[in-house]
Amino acid sequence: MTEPALTAGRARPSPGRAPDQDLLTRTRRHPGRWVGAAVVALVAVFFVHAFAGAQIDWGVVRHYLGATELMTGLVTTLLLTLVSMVLGIALGLLVAVMRLSKNPVTSGVAWFYVWVFRGTPVYLQLLLWFNLALIFPLVSVPGVYTARTVDLMTPFVAAALGLGINQGAYTSEVVRAGILSVDEGQLEAAYTIGMSTAKAMRRVVLPQAMKVIIPPIGNETIGMLKTTSLASAVGVTEILLQAQHLYFVNNRIMELLIVCAVWYLLAVSVLSIAQFYLERYFARGSARPVPPSPLRRLLAATRGKPVLR
Repeated sequence: MTEPALTAGRARPSPGRAPDQDLLTRTRRHPGRWVGAAVVALVAVFFVHAFAGAQIDWGVVRHYLGATELMTGLVTTLLLTLVSMVLGIALGLLVAVMRLSKNPVTSGVAWFYVWVFRGTPVYLQLLLWFNLALIFPLVSVPGVYTARTVDLMTPFVAAALGLGINQGAYTSEVVRAGILSVDEGQLEAAYTIGMSTAKAMRRVVLPQAMKVIIPPIGNETIGMLKTTSLASAVGVTEILLQAQHLYFVNNRIMELLIVCAVWYLLAVSVLSIAQFYLERYFARGSARPVPPSPLRRLLAATRGKPVLR
């Protein structure tokens, strides 16, 4: 009796060949991918249709993209982001080292700082800093300088302190995680060649920890750029508040909000590129290959060549 050509999805073994060399291969189907792609496409079409049919004057959007008032607000937003992040990173580094200290008082104070500023809303902290004169009417250095707190605590200063000190609590945990990711033997080796704790931390531990620290810090910086919109609570005229002042007059609400969205997206894109190159810089010498830059990927795609790192 002749054997069938196929049995249970398997070809009959050919003479002189291993049985597994004649196995049939089938492409695995992924219906879930097609369903997901269809759902995403439908949602995208819905939003495109909604915006295309909405009563939005795109000429007004183009007009206000370079408006002086919004450019002033954008500069304030970027400056507030920079000052707040510099303060937050400096405080975060200091508090992280304090948390890792063997001194119970130092580590306890650092823990209390993190607990307070992570446990209360940043909006509340902004209001507290802006009204600090109710608790401390005067700021004085004995025999040198005396001033009223209400004169020193301008809206910008209050916002920078509120955002920066709040950010320091979150940054300290990021830095502490990065320091703990470095093997303890690195620190012990630094001690054996006569390095002090501060020098060992600066020359040995932190350069290695930066591979862990940079990605979340970059994410926090992008988050800070958007969190600056809360500074309007204490009177800082950042870009969103400037847009509100304009659309209260001309009633072009959606157009001005779209302009703000465009500038926020452009600023975030620049920060994302800077974060990418910082990650590449601190990833040198790592066993994991360094990812290619976006420019190299673009050039490789246009030329049809392999991506060079």
